[in-house]
Amino acid sequence: MDYLEFKITCLEQFREILIAELAMTGFDSFLETEEGIDAYTLESDFDRAAFDEVITKYQDDAKIILEEGVMPKVNWNEEWEKNYDPIAVDNLVYVRASFHPSKPEFKHEIVINPKMSFGTGHHATTFQMLRHQGQIDHFGKRVLDVGSGTGILAVMAHLLGAREVEAFDIDDWCVNNGNENFDLNGLTTRMDLGTIREVNPQGEFDIVLANINKNVLLDEMSIYAHLLKANGVLLLSGFYTEDIEDLTECAKPLGLELISRQSKDNWAALILQKV
Repeated sequence: MDYLEFKITCLEQFREILIAELAMTGFDSFLETEEGIDAYTLESDFDRAAFDEVITKYQDDAKIILEEGVMPKVNWNEEWEKNYDPIAVDNLVYVRASFHPSKPEFKHEIVINPKMSFGTGHHATTFQMLRHQGQIDHFGKRVLDVGSGTGILAVMAHLLGAREVEAFDIDDWCVNNGNENFDLNGLTTRMDLGTIREVNPQGEFDIVLANINKNVLLDEMSIYAHLLKANGVLLLSGFYTEDIEDLTECAKPLGLELISRQSKDNWAALILQKV
């Protein structure tokens, strides 16, 4: 069965948004490029109307240029190996694929074979979440990773000494990939499938990690606050710097106080504490 290939040139800040949107229409593999993204789907799974709707939605804002083609056979492992580069978050953690050599000079190392899942560390939101995790004491703590993608943040929590890590995602492909990455990094926990309301995590958590998008974060903020212990911390990302005020205004009545913020490429990340 042939794959359809769509080479999408777009502004950098729209790459992850387009990947998420296209994944919902049936695309099953993506490669990030210097110009934007390459997206792939089986001919039999392609929904032209849904695809056109996504492209039209972001055409102007993302400055999309589209090139379509057909790829008869795809060796995805070879494609990922050619296009996936390791990253370093300060001297805190080195994130690499299994085919890259180790670098023991870093405090921590995460092995991620990303496939089509989101959260490889390359995007500014994931990078900042990892950096913020390095500023928080995880030792002996109970951690919840909301919308886990590849599971990279859950792995980081484990490496930082968390006693217990729970993780879930709404995408079954992400769950499968996340569990593979858990195995690569020595986690025995399994990623669950569903939204936070469907998974319904129980008890209180010392740390909640949520790298999703603004609308989901606003909708679920009260749940995060309810799940946090007193003095527990909430790490948020997945939104632009201009959205910070909306997030903090939503969090404040729930007893969540902003204690740290950072930005990279106009993407923001926050640490809030339950007071």
